[in-house]
Amino acid sequence: MLGHTGHPAREVTAPVPSPPPHDVDVFGHWAARSLAEKLQRIDRPVVAMAAEFAEGNIGTHHDHPRGQIEYALTGVMTAITDDGTWVVPPRTALWIPARTMHQVRNWGPLSLRTLYLDMAVCAALPTGCRVFRVSDLLHALIVEMVAVPHEYPLDGREARIADLLIGELGRMPDVDLHAPMPQDRRLARICREVLKDPAAEHDLDHWAGIGGMARRTLTRQFRRETGLTFNEWRQQVRLLEALPRLAAGETVTNVALDLGYESPSAFTAMFRRTLGATPRDYLRTTTDGGAQARGGPG
Repeated sequence: MLGHTGHPAREVTAPVPSPPPHDVDVFGHWAARSLAEKLQRIDRPVVAMAAEFAEGNIGTHHDHPRGQIEYALTGVMTAITDDGTWVVPPRTALWIPARTMHQVRNWGPLSLRTLYLDMAVCAALPTGCRVFRVSDLLHALIVEMVAVPHEYPLDGREARIADLLIGELGRMPDVDLHAPMPQDRRLARICREVLKDPAAEHDLDHWAGIGGMARRTLTRQFRRETGLTFNEWRQQVRLLEALPRLAAGETVTNVALDLGYESPSAFTAMFRRTLGATPRDYLRTTTDGGAQARGGPG
């Protein structure tokens, strides 16, 4: 479940032809960047904005003084921080605590809704980034929050919507779409090499050599720092690489073979074990306006 303390982020991008929701101003690259900076200074518990980003947009490495919720109505984004990598498909959202340095990339066109939360709200949320499911109610509240004036009355309907939205955030279950980055510099060096080519099929001795450490040290230290075995972490990296490519329209066969799987069926079996659905079914449910994404345990 989502819930404790945090530090957030910022964004960047160029417009893409996608119709905005009714009565909502949608911003592209520079306008969104300027508005995001302005919203940090508005004295409200929650302020929201909409933005459209073109395919292949890569944001700057940045942070925000307020906590941030990134929610994609359509499209898939990847967020990278010093602590790891998160992938955010539709019907899920990303929590970024205040002052967390991060960079966001979207693969296909991205229709993004962003909430900025003041520090009193952040105190009840996690201290680290989280991907979480978005219920139908929370989806409706986010869309409605984007449509209200930024400096809404604190005693009116808009404030009640904000209060309900804040309460719903703590009820949303996490989705395991994260590959943690170890803090040990030797392990981090190994992980960066894996991230460059997730399909690489080297044995454990090869990776230990890159880190300048013994095989047993790599195995023991990696689990201690990440909670995963090295092979489990590599599989998670492959999954995180696959999701945006599948959402952008690449075939299961191409993605599976590019990522080093012997066959599309082997890739599909891994995908089903991790996310509870085949790639095709998973992407259909996460892009269906009323369906809930079937993610792993939080």
